[in-house]
Amino acid sequence: MGFGQGVSGLNAAASNLDVIGNNIANANTVGYKQSAAQFADVYAGTKIGLGVRVNSVVQSFNQGNIEASGRSLDVAITNGNGFFRLTSPEGAVYYSRNGQFQRQEDGRITNMQGLQVTGYPAGVAGGAGVQPQPLVISNAQMEPRATSSITAKFQLDSRATVPTQAFASAAGSPPTSNMFNYSTAINVYDSLGNKQQLMAYFAKVADSAVAPVHPTVAGGTDWQMYVTDVNGTMVGGAPATLAFDNAGALQSPAAGAVTLTQPAVNGAQAMAMKLDLTGTTQFGADNDVKQLSQNGYTSGSLLGFSVNGDGTITGNYSNEQTKPLGQIVMAAFGNVEGLKPEGDNVWSATGASGQPLVGVAGGSMGTLRSNAVEASNVDLSGQLVNLIVAQRNYQANAQTIKAQDTVMQTLVNL
Repeated sequence: MGFGQGVSGLNAAASNLDVIGNNIANANTVGYKQSAAQFADVYAGTKIGLGVRVNSVVQSFNQGNIEASGRSLDVAITNGNGFFRLTSPEGAVYYSRNGQFQRQEDGRITNMQGLQVTGYPAGVAGGAGVQPQPLVISNAQMEPRATSSITAKFQLDSRATVPTQAFASAAGSPPTSNMFNYSTAINVYDSLGNKQQLMAYFAKVADSAVAPVHPTVAGGTDWQMYVTDVNGTMVGGAPATLAFDNAGALQSPAAGAVTLTQPAVNGAQAMAMKLDLTGTTQFGADNDVKQLSQNGYTSGSLLGFSVNGDGTITGNYSNEQTKPLGQIVMAAFGNVEGLKPEGDNVWSATGASGQPLVGVAGGSMGTLRSNAVEASNVDLSGQLVNLIVAQRNYQANAQTIKAQDTVMQTLVNL
C-alpha cells in the first residue's frame, strides 16, 4: 500500500466537501441548482488501483419550489425546463432560472447584475428569422382610440303613452320632457381622446294609417330614437325608427344596426359610429339600460405592468386599458448538464449542451408565473446527511495514510 491512494482519497473527499458546502451555502439562492461530485477509480496497468479522482461535478436541474414574492417583475418558470435568455451590454448571451428582474430608468428589463432580458417587442411575432432583442418598456402615452362601435340594449316600457309634443332639438335648445318618454347619456371619444357626451331620446310613435305608416310591423309598436350632442344638435343618422313586434322583440332596423356620424371638430377627425341595438326589447316594465358599451378611450399613462403565462408583458394604463408591451423569450437545451456555470445565477452554452432552442413559454419550456420566484432546489436535510458521510470518508482516507506511516516506521526500525 502506498501513500498515493490515501492522498487521492483525501483530495476527492475534500472536493466532495466543497461541493456539499457550496450547496448548503446556496440553499436560499433563487434559481440555484444543487451539484453532486461524481468519482472514478484510477488504474495504471495493474489490478491494484491507484486511488480515486473527481470525474465530474454535475448539477441537478430539477425544479425548485415556487414561492410568492409580491413583485410584478419577479417571474418563475413552472413545469418546464426552459431558461430566461439574457444578454450583456457587450452582446454575450447567458441563461438563467432566476427571474428576479428590474426595470431601469430607460425602460430596459434587466436582472440584478445588469444583464438584459430578451424577447420580442410588441407587435413582433417570433420565428421566421426574427431574433430576440433586449426588451424595453416605454413610458410613452397610450394613443387614444376614437369610438367606432357602440353596443346598447334598452328596455322600453310598452305601457308608455305617446308624448304630447313633437320632438324638436337644436343647438342651445334641447328637447323638453314632454317630447320624449325616456332618455339616457352615451359617452364616446373622438380621435384625439376627447370625451363627448351624446344624449339618446326615445319617443313612442302613434299609430298612423297614412304615410309614414305606423306601426312598421303589423300589430307591433314603433319608437323613434333621437340622438343629439350635449348642445342639443341632432347627430347624423338620427332619428332612427325602432320597430317592435307584438312579442316586444326588435324587428327593425335590420340586425339592430344604426350608423351615427359627427363632423370633425377642434382638430379631431369626423366620427362614424355603428350603434348595435340587438337585444333591445319593449315589455311592460320600466324603461332601463340593460347594456351600454363602446370601444373608444382617451390617452393614458403607464401605471404598471404584469407578466402573463406566455411571457407577454401587459401594461396597465390610467385610462383603464391594457396593452401588450413585449414578450419574454425562453431557451431550452438538449443537454442541460452540459451548460457552463458562470456565477451570478447564470449559465452559458457549450458544445456539450448543444445549441439553444429559442421560443416562447409553453409546452416543455414551461409557463411563467408573475409575482413569484423559483427557490433553490437544494435539499438541505439531504445535504447535511451527505456532509456527515463525506466527513467520515475524509477521516477514513486519513486513516489509510496513518496506517501506511506506521508500516513505514516499522520497516525503518528493522
